[in-house]
Amino acid sequence: MTPLKIDLVSDIACPWCAIGYARLEQALKTLPELAVELEWHAFELDPNKNAAKEPILPALARKYGKSETEMRQAQTHIMQVATELGLNFSKLQQRTTCNTFDAHRLVKWAATQDKATQMKLALFDAYFGEAKDVSDAAVLASCAEQAGLDKTAAHTILASNDYADIVREDIAKYQQAGISSVPAFIINNKYLISGAQEPKQLAASLLQIHSESVN
Repeated sequence: MTPLKIDLVSDIACPWCAIGYARLEQALKTLPELAVELEWHAFELDPNKNAAKEPILPALARKYGKSETEMRQAQTHIMQVATELGLNFSKLQQRTTCNTFDAHRLVKWAATQDKATQMKLALFDAYFGEAKDVSDAAVLASCAEQAGLDKTAAHTILASNDYADIVREDIAKYQQAGISSVPAFIINNKYLISGAQEPKQLAASLLQIHSESVN
C-alpha cells in the first residue's frame, strides 16, 4: 500500500500545533490499515531573532488586541484540551516569547536520523510543559538528548549555520503556498487540512483522501 504523505507545517511555539499532532496520532490509531509518511516543516510565529523576550500573556494580548484576562482564559482552555490528550501544558502561561529558528534547525537535523518527531515532541514538552527558552542552545541540546540524539553534536550544529538554508527554504516555500496559520496538514501534495481538527473529523478526511488516491 502506498502511504499517505503528510507534510505538517508547524511551529514549536504554537500550542495548537502540539495539539494538532496529538489529534493526528489519535486519528491514525483508528485507521490501522493506513500507512503514513510524515514530514515536519518549519513555520515561525515570531521571526524576529532579535526581539526582546517577554511574558507570553501580555505579548499575546497585544498581538491579538485582547485583554490579558481574555488571553489567560484562552490559554486555560488550551491547557484543558491538551490535558485531555495527555500533553504536558502545565506551564503554558508562564513561558516567554522566543524565536524558534534554531529549534527548527535541530528538527531538520533530527530528520536525517529519523528522529524529527521525537525532537519536535521534546521541544513542545520543554516549552509548554516546563516554560523553557527554546531559543537557548543549552535547552535545545538537552531536548536533542531527550529525543535520543547526541548532545555534543547538537551543540556543534547550533554553533554553526548547518540546516539554516533548509529551514529558510522551508519557511519561504509554505509562505508562498499561502500557508499563513498553523498547524497545516498537506496530504499527498494536494489536499490542505487547516488547524487542529478533532481526531474523528481528521480520520474521516484522511480516509476519504486515501480512498480517492487508490481509485
